[in-house]
Amino acid sequence: MKKIAVVGTGYVGLVTGTCFADTGNQVTCVDIDEKKVESMRNGKVPIYEPHLDSVFQRNIEAGRISFTTDLKEAVDDAEIIFLALPTPPGEDGSADLSYILAVADQLGEMITDYKVIVDKSTVPVGTARKVEAKINEKATVDFAVVSNPEFLREGFAIDDFMNPDRVVIGTTDPRAVKMMEELYKPFVSNDKPLIVMDEESAELTKYAANSFLATKITFMNEIANFCELVGANVDKVRLGVGTDARIGPRFLYPGIGFGGSCFPKDVQALVKSGREQGYEFKIINSVLEVNHKQKLRLVEKIEDYFGDVKGKKLALWGLAFKPDTDDIREASALYMIQALTEMGAEIVAFDPEAAENVQNTIGDTIQYVTNQYEALNDCDALMIATEWSMFRNPDFEQIKSRLKQPIIFDGRNLYDLDRMAELGFFYSSIGRQTIIPKFN
Repeated sequence: MKKIAVVGTGYVGLVTGTCFADTGNQVTCVDIDEKKVESMRNGKVPIYEPHLDSVFQRNIEAGRISFTTDLKEAVDDAEIIFLALPTPPGEDGSADLSYILAVADQLGEMITDYKVIVDKSTVPVGTARKVEAKINEKATVDFAVVSNPEFLREGFAIDDFMNPDRVVIGTTDPRAVKMMEELYKPFVSNDKPLIVMDEESAELTKYAANSFLATKITFMNEIANFCELVGANVDKVRLGVGTDARIGPRFLYPGIGFGGSCFPKDVQALVKSGREQGYEFKIINSVLEVNHKQKLRLVEKIEDYFGDVKGKKLALWGLAFKPDTDDIREASALYMIQALTEMGAEIVAFDPEAAENVQNTIGDTIQYVTNQYEALNDCDALMIATEWSMFRNPDFEQIKSRLKQPIIFDGRNLYDLDRMAELGFFYSSIGRQTIIPKFN
């Protein structure tokens, strides 16, 4: 059993603290938001993540996890201190380290014995050195700064933490290595390794992994766009490519671009870090450019179909950047909403989890409904931006009866082309033949 402090109770911090508590550790989570802390003390999870609420509640009841706004209170008893603080992108794409360095400055005054201080946030290469230097300005005892990047997928975070592909530990301090190995022992096995490396390599590992996955997604989106020009079917191409053991099937699904809290931010930050060293990432720059255009791919298709979208009423299914989360950061739906509303279109949206977050972000620019079919009433077309499971097998007859005409623009390729042709839909997806029925 380790005594752990987790500073920051956002997505990464809360999942980290909860999962460590679930393996028998004593965890104290720190946040400056008093209302949020009080709410968590009362058992309320502030984010939507499948299965987190039950694990969270179990550990509150067992007394293994607690919450405070007092950093010193959490730090005094902790052996290991995780920094799970936001690193938002600046206007130039660089990661903002002000939150991390501010806490590091406080830790320098607070620590009175050896502590392992862990960068859990995604940070640029060199951050561990900066944190170490900041703490050293005031610290009078030994400590270690470790880079321990997270590889959590929103919607699967609990399973990803409990059953990781690997755990990366960046430190050259033998004492810290031993403590981190003990902490992670319940989560790793012979085929799920704990990999120890230097701090800089660990920091770069996270950026390199996310940038590679973003590149894989973007490559397939470009292939999909080309498929439409030459009459190929991207579903068949994806299968043919993905069964190659050197490539694999994951992250080859075409769509309307990647979003979320990780890929866009991390790719931009790697580009910025490269420029600071006089190196230009040409492939990754192209990934960012193509992905931005891909977010508006459905808008292009809608414009091509209607010509002028002014006055058109469009239903939108899906607001989150992916299913099983309420995260709307860099969601393709937001880009579509902005473009279409600026053209004069009216949008009625449904999402089972993310509607409140969107309303808090853009207000009443669009209409929100609480039923997916209610969104369709008297609309000129349906757009699909998020592949929630409830959208995969809908009542097509109800869709047809509620829309003015049976028109679907699908950014996630949810439906079979032959089935849509049989049902009489105009159906436009990504990288596949457009189904054009007689009514058109």
